[in-house]
Amino acid sequence: MELVPRITANLATVNARIAAAAAAAGRVTTDVRLVAVSKKFGPAHIEAAVAAGLQDLGENRVQEALLKQAATSAPRVHWHLIGHLQSNKTRKAAEAFDWIHSVDSVDLLRRLDRAAADCGRSPKLLIQVDLAGEATKHGAPEAEVQRILDAATTCRSVEVRGLMVLPPWSQNPEAARPYFRRLRQLRDDLRASGPDRSRLDQLSMGMSHDLEVAVEEGATMVRVGTALFGPRPPASPTLE
Repeated sequence: MELVPRITANLATVNARIAAAAAAAGRVTTDVRLVAVSKKFGPAHIEAAVAAGLQDLGENRVQEALLKQAATSAPRVHWHLIGHLQSNKTRKAAEAFDWIHSVDSVDLLRRLDRAAADCGRSPKLLIQVDLAGEATKHGAPEAEVQRILDAATTCRSVEVRGLMVLPPWSQNPEAARPYFRRLRQLRDDLRASGPDRSRLDQLSMGMSHDLEVAVEEGATMVRVGTALFGPRPPASPTLE
């Protein structure tokens, strides 16, 4: 099957899953933004995804996203950085992404704010929270989130809009529920702490295999790759 029909069919399936989960939780489907994770797929997949109606694309690596943006003729979409951001890539990230899901320190927040001001951009940020203490994953400890939010009040160009979590991998989607629920509770507690927290309206959580659980627990963004594009190729795409 050609790329556009295949991705269009997959998108319909994913949207139906989101709609069913939202209905079961008494939520409105339009409150959930689908971020298509296109990492390791090349420009042809990007253009096919946009042709299928996807408007939000997620990438793990800054450089890979920059290459794809330069190589595709797809119209303007919203680009999301969902992977770890190294401090030496903050300027490129501020220039290239509309959303950055992986802020995990005050230092990174301030670097992004300076970079965004320098290049005249205003990306929206999410704080990645480490709720499991996994050594192989990044994220701010829960106790550090308040400090990052306090620092965000002095930012000129970036805006913290919510939280993100990557729970420990499990084949059982229900294993992620406690982490999704805890992230929502943390967000709600922070929003209740003062009027300056009223913009914390986003929760980025859930992927292809557990998006239903995430939506039931309050996700406003789900990051879906395999269910849309199929199994990822083993190496980075060639951009010929």
